[in-house]
Amino acid sequence: MKREIIETKDGSKTIHLPELNESYHSTHGALQEAKHVFIKSGWNEIQNSTVSVLEIGFGSGLNALLTLLNSMNDKKTVHYTGLEAYPVSSDEISALNYARLEDFAEVRKEYELMHTIPWGERATINENFNLLKVAQKMDDFKPEKKTFNLIYFDAFGPRVQPEMWTKEVLQKMYDATVPNGVFVTYCAKGEVRRNLISVGFEVEKIPGPPGKREMLRGVRK
Repeated sequence: MKREIIETKDGSKTIHLPELNESYHSTHGALQEAKHVFIKSGWNEIQNSTVSVLEIGFGSGLNALLTLLNSMNDKKTVHYTGLEAYPVSSDEISALNYARLEDFAEVRKEYELMHTIPWGERATINENFNLLKVAQKMDDFKPEKKTFNLIYFDAFGPRVQPEMWTKEVLQKMYDATVPNGVFVTYCAKGEVRRNLISVGFEVEKIPGPPGKREMLRGVRK
């Protein structure tokens, strides 16, 4: 399937799939969406000094890079696992060129390392942050139970990937989350909210990023 690089309204870039009319990030601003959904609404909710993060939809690595930067600022240790069924190519990473953004001036080497370490092997990115990239589809992914403090659920939306938002998948996410762990996603669809509640999460609708009124956050109690 054809993938093209486009610029979003905040000057950061994303990958667009014309055939599906779907983008990896919001066209209103890839960077500002990632900051709002996953850092402000997810990372900032976690008080632990050591944080295990699972990202569903590792993609361009933007969420991982923001988490790395915040782990340094907050002096926290992060064990990060990123699941991606269709890894982004090195040419696409170069074209996205997140390293050029002023926000990431101090972590450019770390971002390059994120994309050069082997898949399937946990590697140290810096003293605060280690990363395991998993190239698998959700059906084959079997995360350990009660492992993750924080889940970034960044799959394509239900219109494009309805199989990623089923009760079965969300049950897998609940089971992988520690008590008081947080699940966060840009999606706010009623069916997704109901599925999250049915598997055990306490769910709230919270303000979404620019261009989106609401999003969802769940907590395992």
